[in-house]
Amino acid sequence: MIKIKNISAQETYDIRLAVLRNNINLPYKFKEDEHDNTFHLGAFYNNKLVGIASFIQNKTEAIKGEQYQLRGMATLPEVRGMGAGRLLLEEAKNILKTKNIDILWCNARKEATGFYESLGFIIIGEEFEVQKVGPHYKMYYIVN
Repeated sequence: MIKIKNISAQETYDIRLAVLRNNINLPYKFKEDEHDNTFHLGAFYNNKLVGIASFIQNKTEAIKGEQYQLRGMATLPEVRGMGAGRLLLEEAKNILKTKNIDILWCNARKEATGFYESLGFIIIGEEFEVQKVGPHYKMYYIVN
């Protein structure tokens, strides 16, 4: 069974490096990691951290309303398909509702858009390229 807990920014770094920055020379620490309004969630399986996500108070001009940005979401390959990502986002939505946030948005890697769409996220705008990473889409979810 997977459990979701609040974690520190530092606890996200190993999985960010292994999954999101594997052989990519880009920073794995985000300047917003330690902001007061930022929170980080971890998915634990058998008491091992197997999934992470960071939630940053940040706006995109493409959408109206109070917003948070999802950044650095990743799960270890051995637990993919077990629901860790879905559980991370469900917990985040509950937290964001208490903060009266309207929209959760992200820049999703093209290969992850199906996952996000299955959870109710909507693509907005055209595909764009993130240097060294590849094609992305901006996606959003209506929280409230």
